[in-house]
Parts: sequence; C-alpha cells; structure tokens
Amino acid sequence: MPEVDAPRLRRVGHKGADLIVPGNTYASFDAALAAGVDMIEFDVLPERGSGGERLMLAHDYEDAARRTPHTLEDGLGHLASERFASVELDVDLKLPGYELRVLDALRAQGVLERSLISSQYVSSLRAIREAEPSVRLGWTVPKLKRDPFRSRRTVPAAVLALQVARVLLPARAARALSARRCDALMVHWRLVTPRLVRRVLAAGGELYVWTVDELPRLRTLDALGVTGVITNDPRLFGALARA
Repeated sequence: MPEVDAPRLRRVGHKGADLIVPGNTYASFDAALAAGVDMIEFDVLPERGSGGERLMLAHDYEDAARRTPHTLEDGLGHLASERFASVELDVDLKLPGYELRVLDALRAQGVLERSLISSQYVSSLRAIREAEPSVRLGWTVPKLKRDPFRSRRTVPAAVLALQVARVLLPARAARALSARRCDALMVHWRLVTPRLVRRVLAAGGELYVWTVDELPRLRTLDALGVTGVITNDPRLFGALARA
C-alpha cells in the first residue's frame, strides 16, 4: 500500500514578518508574502480616545503609541489585493467587545472565507460563532499579558503552572474542538507535547504554534506534526526546506 504524504507544515508570518520589517504594516505583510507564507497573522485593537470607534492594527497600546497604525479597513484593503489571494489570514483579537465589527469588515473586503479569527477570550469566540457559524475560530492559549519566564521572580510559579497546563490542555482542547467552540488551537510552544498534537488532530482540529524564531525548535515542531508554526522570521521556512 503506498505511503500517504504527511501534510506540509503551514507557514505563518507573525504580524507579517516582524523580524524583517516592523509588524502589522503593509511592508511587513509584503515581506511575509515574499518569504512564501501560507498565512499572515495580524492584531486588531480598538483605538483609545475614540470611544473604540476605530479599529487599528496593533499588538498593544504601547505598540500603537510608537507609530501611526493602519486601520483595520485599510489593512484588509491591502491584504484583499490580488497579490495576497492565495494567503490566508489569522485575525487576532487582542480584547473582547468588537467581534461583530471585525466580522463586518472581513465580509466587506471579501476575505472572510480565507480568514481564521483567533482570541484568548472564550467569550469572543462564542460571540463570533453565534453570529457566523461557518467562520474558522482559533483559541489562543495560554491567556497571558506578559511572559512570566522573563522575570526570575515569576519563573518558579510559571514552571509549576506550565507542568499542570501541559497535563490538562490536551483534554481541554479536545473537548473544545468536539463541541465546536473552536476549530484550531493557537498554542505557545512551551505547551506543545506529542499528546496535545495527537488529541487536537484526532478531534479534527488544527494546531498552530507561536511564536517560534529558532530553526531547531521549528524542526522539532515540524517533526511532531503540528499544523502550522507562527514566526516573526518566515525566512526560517526556507532554511527548514533546505535542511
């Protein structure tokens, strides 16, 4: 019986290609496209001081304060062009409360069918599922505002929490996928285990891993069979193919 080829790793550019050109910008999206990505991840945040009326492409408010961010509508207009027609979009909602406006913007630009909407907030996923049952949803875990491994003070507690999460997440993920609360898991690389990969794929879901900027780790995740890897430097995928 002939062997069935394993699915090719999906190549996802974080904020476009944030290590090549500052992310969430047209230039960064263009750099990701030039590097051959399958999907571009970008962040959506309501603007402060406007009553949240404008949605902007920014990871957080510090990021937004350092530059003049594109609006969601303008960013989608760029990504809706013919050059990006074969590239999927991972639209990452940084806060709850504006989910339906994002759906409307994606519909207006004709890109909803090639979009995956991700969020750390289960309430956001629920609101989108109720409004548009067919849209692909990604549940981002863990729910963190900052990396606890960057501070010596928080590392011991973070190690313990990580060990517990790695045990519990496979079953939680499988339940969420089976109940159609999401279609994909967007998981930090520290949480990825062979058991998690097996449970997610067995439940019919996808597993995307963030944020991976080192070639050895990329090789390890590819060997585990994850669906895709999200990186700030999509040139790594070329290095992986040449290895």
